[in-house]
Amino acid sequence: MKHLTRCLLILLSLLLLPLGCKKADASKASAEIALTDAALKAAEQPDDNNRVFYEIFVGSFSDSNGDGIGDLRGIINRMDYLNDGDPSSGRSLGVEGLWLTPIFSSPSYHKYDVTDYYAIDPQFGSEDDLKELLTLCHSRDVKVILDLPINHTGRRNEWFKTFLEAHRQGDTQNPYYNFYCWYDGDTASAPAGRSYGQLSGTHHYYECNFSSDMPELNFDNELVRKTVVEIASHYIDLGVDGFRFDAAKYVYFGDHQKSLDFWLWYLGTLRRQKPDLYTVAEVWDSDGITDLYYPATNCFNFTISQASGLIAETAKKGDVNKFTAYIDAYQKHVAAMRDGAAIAPFLTNHDTDRAAGFLTVASGTMQIAANLYILGPGTPFLYYGEELGMRGSRGGANTDANRRLAMLWGDGDTVADPVGTTYSRSNQIETTVRDQIQDPGSLYNYYKKLLMVRRANPEIARGTYTALSVPNSKVGGFASSYNGRTVLVLHNTTITSKTVDLSAVTDLPIDTLKNVIGLEDASLDGTTLTIGAQTSVVIGTK
Repeated sequence: MKHLTRCLLILLSLLLLPLGCKKADASKASAEIALTDAALKAAEQPDDNNRVFYEIFVGSFSDSNGDGIGDLRGIINRMDYLNDGDPSSGRSLGVEGLWLTPIFSSPSYHKYDVTDYYAIDPQFGSEDDLKELLTLCHSRDVKVILDLPINHTGRRNEWFKTFLEAHRQGDTQNPYYNFYCWYDGDTASAPAGRSYGQLSGTHHYYECNFSSDMPELNFDNELVRKTVVEIASHYIDLGVDGFRFDAAKYVYFGDHQKSLDFWLWYLGTLRRQKPDLYTVAEVWDSDGITDLYYPATNCFNFTISQASGLIAETAKKGDVNKFTAYIDAYQKHVAAMRDGAAIAPFLTNHDTDRAAGFLTVASGTMQIAANLYILGPGTPFLYYGEELGMRGSRGGANTDANRRLAMLWGDGDTVADPVGTTYSRSNQIETTVRDQIQDPGSLYNYYKKLLMVRRANPEIARGTYTALSVPNSKVGGFASSYNGRTVLVLHNTTITSKTVDLSAVTDLPIDTLKNVIGLEDASLDGTTLTIGAQTSVVIGTK
């Protein structure tokens, strides 16, 4: 396949790079990989979605025109940082997909209150800029998904203005009269649990569960359904590879079955246009609720994310066996719901406090947490700046702007913190992209090598996952088989070296220690694995 040569170069380059962060002996960190026909076949990169995505909060990423606001041209200018198209170069982070937060016309800094879905916000650029970005990304085998918030629009949207005027005039024949969810305050009581704002000049109230500036669309209206299909279709025609859907469980507030029915219809319609459309939804809830939506779309996994999630718990000297058992069971569960369904793990995103607030580089928990979710199945999502250890949290301020701070380039980029930020710069890390690129021991270089390990071992992302139970130890891992080859991945999240007899863990014939990445070294003597503290290994089998 077209990426065979590139993947081969990755394998070769890994032989030359030390993968440990400290203490690891480079001569031992990457054992020799036999480039047999089977190995070459396993290295082929199929055109699927088992890739690492990178979430970009567009207005905070990179500013191309000096106005302090990140834009599409800024992303284009930074593509060599994200993915330079040459996996063997070792010069880029190596992400394989981009998730762009909303880029549509909107009066806010976050753009989730859209005024015109067909117009790129002028602060971010133009449709031509989007086309150029898509072309550049696709030339480097990087997919692009757009954040498409259709649960609600902005109040300044012409649809809402027409809706408001129709209610003021009592014009029930206006096609926009029922475009949004509303109720008559004189004749009915408001449904429980929802938020409403009054339509000025009337006794009617519109539903606005997230903000009075975000009225909720009425998906029982055929015109609404036709409109949201046309919007997505427009961007599919431009070349986007898929969408992230905000607030997916709220399209029918409190009615998961009706919400699921909508997504089944909507995405079924879009997939007739683009069968390989990749979608992921925000269903911010427990697995029991998230599971309800998997028949329609992949969903972010909130159980393992954030400070209280399984990734952080495991990274802090937790039991890896508990983590891998969960991943094994859950990914098999969702895979049974729909062809192509896969988990979407992440540590944090634009709606949560940053990971560097509850994990740290100095303690090693940031690094081993990254190993846990990136060296695994599905589609991991990496939040911009996570690879630097950027900080950002609400703290005592009621603003998400503190979680969406300006990327720290260190090269004169004029991107600034978003409007409403109260986060003190004194709490931010002192290093920048420029600093960390030049530091072999930096978190950035750790993430870069971690992504190379994942891509060089396609069994990890694409294979059949089986959790391994390591008795009487917090060390744990999994076996994954793909295209006739199997690798083992094991993690030691503790702060001491551990020895594991692999013959007591698996019947698979152990072959070579392929890769080591972590804070210490590892060695393999027959079936006896010695794995350093806060370190992960990839082991080949015969």
